[in-house]
Amino acid sequence: ALSNHTSSGSQGPWAPEKWYSLYTRTRLGYLFYKRQLKKARERYPHGHSYTQAIVFSGVKVVPVPVLSDNYSYLIIDTASNLAVAVDPSDPIAVQTYLEREGATLEAILCTHKHWDHSGGNKALKRQYKSCRVYGSSTDDIPELTHPLKDREQVTVGRLQFQAFFTPGHTVGHMIYLLDGKSGDGPDCLFSGDLLFLAGCGRMFEGSPKTMLESLDTVASLSDSALLWPGHEYAADNLTFAAVVEPDNTVRDRKFQWVLQHRLEKKCTCPSTLGEEKEYNPFLRTHCPDLHLALDLQPGPNEEWGHFRARILEEVRRRKDLFKGR
Repeated sequence: ALSNHTSSGSQGPWAPEKWYSLYTRTRLGYLFYKRQLKKARERYPHGHSYTQAIVFSGVKVVPVPVLSDNYSYLIIDTASNLAVAVDPSDPIAVQTYLEREGATLEAILCTHKHWDHSGGNKALKRQYKSCRVYGSSTDDIPELTHPLKDREQVTVGRLQFQAFFTPGHTVGHMIYLLDGKSGDGPDCLFSGDLLFLAGCGRMFEGSPKTMLESLDTVASLSDSALLWPGHEYAADNLTFAAVVEPDNTVRDRKFQWVLQHRLEKKCTCPSTLGEEKEYNPFLRTHCPDLHLALDLQPGPNEEWGHFRARILEEVRRRKDLFKGR
């Protein structure tokens, strides 16, 4: 997974920029993904984490642990047993869950092109011939059949999704919001590598300004929305959050909860967007407490948006250098 990796700052032959280019633009990236898939299946025959489905009236959300720390998701219309898969990188794992749930795959919602999110599209499309594959045409999504624009709607059975264009991690990253009125529950946000519990993805193909605009899109959504991220990074992200904002007591409480869950290998999602705004430093670029902790203040004539982008850039820089992911 590339979404949160450490950057050493090295400019040698395997500098992060060069590795990223090889991963995304050559066959080496696909071969690396296949190797990681094989190793993860051997190491975690039942998945890297224990997950639990959440059921609303008529809707079931099933987290599927894949690779070493990714999550794919199945969202099932329980009346018709039609399913949507989000980022099905391991087609065998996703198919196993589909069979367990007695559901038929109707559509794939792909957040972005990276193989650890899109690698299973081809095999699943081969098995489910009428399956639609959604994503941004700006990204090189495998098997894309239905390119989406910002705010476009996707309907499968009674499931209603809205796609949001959120570039920054990649040029065509998208997130998907399941309307809570599809069942009888809150909205559900499938955020790929834009937003994690207490973290965000690296800015591989976007500027801090672009990434800030994408994170502000998330922040504009309902606080009650459930966050379903693309990776299990909670413990590491909260450890880092303590470094940049040490006096945040809400984060302290969440960290203790996460540590207990991870000791038992339990999945830590979903959180809520309301929670994230209280402890996720990447959603707190407007907060004076974070500015003080970073020892950064706006310049005399600096625009507020420019200053917030500078805060985001500094938090991301520190995260890249942090001795974790």
